[in-house]
Amino acid sequence: MIALVLALGCSVAYGCADFLGGLGARRAHVLRTVMIAAPASLVVELLLWPLLGASFSAGALGWGAASGVASAAAFALLYRTLAIGPMNVLSPVTALVSAALPVSVGLLQGEHLAAAGLIGLPLALAAVVLVSAGPGARSARPSRTALLLAFGAGAAIALQLVFLHQAPSDSGVAPLVVGRAVSSGVILTAAALMFRRLGPARPAYAMSAAAGALDSVANLLFLLAARSGDLSVVAVITALYPAGTVLLARGVLHERIGRGQVVGLGAAAVAVSLLALS
Repeated sequence: MIALVLALGCSVAYGCADFLGGLGARRAHVLRTVMIAAPASLVVELLLWPLLGASFSAGALGWGAASGVASAAAFALLYRTLAIGPMNVLSPVTALVSAALPVSVGLLQGEHLAAAGLIGLPLALAAVVLVSAGPGARSARPSRTALLLAFGAGAAIALQLVFLHQAPSDSGVAPLVVGRAVSSGVILTAAALMFRRLGPARPAYAMSAAAGALDSVANLLFLLAARSGDLSVVAVITALYPAGTVLLARGVLHERIGRGQVVGLGAAAVAVSLLALS
């Protein structure tokens, strides 16, 4: 139950971060947004270090660095995907890929689900697609490039989660600190190499920094959830993050919530209840 609560909190934090990051990426080149978000998230994790502790073992360093590379790719690909849209088609693709890969890894590693979990897990995957598919999704046709970006973003998110899960359970926030330091270095290096192509538009500084901070909170909640529960369950609950983005878009941008999304929110509630019983 604790793992589910943490995973739900992780999902909400990711959804809020994606909403802010997607909006920020519409105002300036995606790298300008990410080069603010990534260092801001590193600051949050450094502040957590004395509170939660960190053990920089070889495993923590290796898996943390791997998660950092995946995180840098996830940041850039996801925000770029959300910026070019259509979000209501690309978001479910990204979310489903980000859920399916860690679930597969967890099951291959020997995780087992009770009868309720065997029903709840596929229901949660269906909810991921329904929640993130907005009105008009059937008629919208994304470009091939946009679809590739969505698949890439989902795979990068999945790899980041899997790598964090592989880090030693007694390493504290070390994998997060190492990962964010690596991702910040990768992003800032890419921004420096591509500086002339970034354009003159200034990023939304506060919005980008808030997205990065929320992403750090989400990563911490995921790490704690994965350490206290099964990766296959935690990952699929985390992948419900589009629900937070959808609800924020409704409240802030006054976007309409489609019937399918309402059904998806209901299915998510049922799935979480079933997974809690497994």
